[in-house]
Amino acid sequence: MTLDGIVNALFDFTFYYPLMMSYVWVTGAVYYFFYREHADHRRPDDPLPLSSEPPVSFLVPCHNEGANVDETIRSLLDQDYPSFEVIAINDASTDDTGLRLDALLEREPRLRVIHFQRNQGKAMGLRMGALAARNEILICLDGDALLDRHATRWLVRHFVDGARVGAVTGNPRVRNRTTLLGKIQVGEFSSIIGLIKRAQRIYGRIFTVSGVVAAFRKSALHDVGYWNTDMVTEDIDVSWRLQLQHWDIRYEPNALCFILMPETFKGLWRQRLRWAQGGVEVFRRYWRQLLQWRSRRMWVVGLELIVSTFWAYTIGAVFLLWLLGLVMPMPAPFIVPTILPGWTGVILGGTCLIQFAISLAIDSRYEPALGRYYYWMIWYPMIYWMIHSTATIVSVPRALVKKRGQRAVWVSPDRGVRPGVGA
Repeated sequence: MTLDGIVNALFDFTFYYPLMMSYVWVTGAVYYFFYREHADHRRPDDPLPLSSEPPVSFLVPCHNEGANVDETIRSLLDQDYPSFEVIAINDASTDDTGLRLDALLEREPRLRVIHFQRNQGKAMGLRMGALAARNEILICLDGDALLDRHATRWLVRHFVDGARVGAVTGNPRVRNRTTLLGKIQVGEFSSIIGLIKRAQRIYGRIFTVSGVVAAFRKSALHDVGYWNTDMVTEDIDVSWRLQLQHWDIRYEPNALCFILMPETFKGLWRQRLRWAQGGVEVFRRYWRQLLQWRSRRMWVVGLELIVSTFWAYTIGAVFLLWLLGLVMPMPAPFIVPTILPGWTGVILGGTCLIQFAISLAIDSRYEPALGRYYYWMIWYPMIYWMIHSTATIVSVPRALVKKRGQRAVWVSPDRGVRPGVGA
């Protein structure tokens, strides 16, 4: 193939890859919806009866969550479930998180509190909570999350029905919606994250449980050595290790959990950079296991990570060539006359709008007024693809040079503007 042919193929790849993946995710998600969601005619507040109700341990690692932790703990204590305990792990908070937890402890016998004197990181907090837990089923939440009252029953049913179920990921819903970034993320969690998880369940394996709300079988965690403390995204890491050991991970859209997300570009950038770096770190550590025939159901997950990373670098290269072309003459094959969308952009934009419409229609089952955020999703490709591509480009060298064994500790996240549900 000539140089011109190679360059043209790469340019075509920047367009056809997201177009193809959009239809892949939509097809899988629609099949999942009609086969597994629509068929049972249940709503989140009407969970299926359980053949047994095993006791549950909630694990809540906290670092500087004084503004949110009371609400989080109360949402757990209010669960429609007969037997549970709540274990809060205060990881060397410098605000009043510890004092608030101790005050709740005095009034609530179902609550236990573990205090760390030094910042140990979320993974270590989860480890300590799991070892202290009295029960086999662990439900892990962030310190700002509000679990829907019926969510525990939806999560537990998978463990009751499936002996090889190692984890179940819930359905996070963004509750701070007062800014453009907040409104876009409401749509993103439906149109992108929820859609992809549904499709991945159909095609084989899930890339990751949701770090803000996920349930685990304790014996499965023990089998893989619990959470690694040196991975920047402990949720992606434990998801891969569970599935490489042939534990099943399921997605439960009825298990709603309302969360706070970043609403500044700085906070969003730090979050997406951490997510991107976490994926690369996990692939770097487990790629040899991924090549084994016994791990073949994970091949699609690994391949998608490789190709999406390559796509980000291709987008970056196109943008760089366009910038260079503004200040210096470029060889003919490398000329990028404009980065403004032409007919290809119209096709891709139209496909995105179709994807957003389908996914919002699916998720309106769980949030009836979701359609009003469709307008804000017009901005998604422009803002989030740019952030995602840049974060991926930056994350690869960071992940490759990171030393193994270097503990990942807490950094207080951007929790956005105070929630205005329905705003």
